[in-house]
Amino acid sequence: MILVGDIGGTYTRLALFEGDRKIEERKYFSRRYESLDALLLEFQQQRGVRIGKACFGVAGSVHQGVCKATNLPWKIDALQLGKVLQNARVEILNDLEAKAYGIDCLSEEDLFPLQTGRRQEGNRALIAAGTGLGEAGLVWDGTRFLPFACEGGHADFAARDEEEWALFLYLKKRLEHVSYEQVVSGPGLYHIFQFLTESGRAVLSPSVQKELEANDPPRVISEWGMSGKDPACARAFGWFLSLYGAEAGNLALKFLAINGLYIAGGMAPVIKERMKEGEFLPSFAGKGRFRSFLESIPVWVVLNDDVALLGAAEYLRKKI
Repeated sequence: MILVGDIGGTYTRLALFEGDRKIEERKYFSRRYESLDALLLEFQQQRGVRIGKACFGVAGSVHQGVCKATNLPWKIDALQLGKVLQNARVEILNDLEAKAYGIDCLSEEDLFPLQTGRRQEGNRALIAAGTGLGEAGLVWDGTRFLPFACEGGHADFAARDEEEWALFLYLKKRLEHVSYEQVVSGPGLYHIFQFLTESGRAVLSPSVQKELEANDPPRVISEWGMSGKDPACARAFGWFLSLYGAEAGNLALKFLAINGLYIAGGMAPVIKERMKEGEFLPSFAGKGRFRSFLESIPVWVVLNDDVALLGAAEYLRKKI
């Protein structure tokens, strides 16, 4: 029996696998627990199974089996978790690295094509906007793909015009560092909306204000923006998609992802049709002399929410 987990800033999902078959899954609100140790101890007490091996994909940088979660006050130590799980062998991966291992576990039905392109033998790239912005690569060594993690979402946000420069200056007054994650994520969408309304570029309606106070702001803005119910939300959401496409194009260039760019995360499957028809793809390809190169790269949205769990299980099967 192996245990795998997808540890996010909002939710933690745990699943038990027997061979390549998922037999059980449980979902938890991450911030209800002071640590992953406490969450796993509760899981053990409730489930009472013997775990031989475990692997957890965590939103954060992993070094020598230790990770300080980016959007959670958790320090995650593989050796300590092994003790909690009664001496199980525990591995920790960056969450996007876990998703990257899961790409080859997916079927055609698990992928939604944004851009057909022309698949060539070579590298892949993976990007995922949610609570944060994750990125990973898959290097092709001639016989197989080798996933690796990176922290590209925390690289400097690059303004493309005067209005984006104004957005940068607005965020710089509020934040120590303005990264792509600060504009391409759920909180990033809210940052864009706040900039537009506070700068007078868009009007905050009383009805939207009421919704923002009662519900999750990124969800409100995306829903009202996609439906066209509110001009400020629509403008913020369109700008968010443009920035998401721009950073996805940056990633494809840096990793030379001629075999494909994959877009995962909780947001993408919900907004996939708008990504295909709206501002995402023009910004993805809008790199001057490299426009035709980027237009040749296949781009997919990952529809299977289990990709990180599948990838963690695949890592254990292949590596341990």
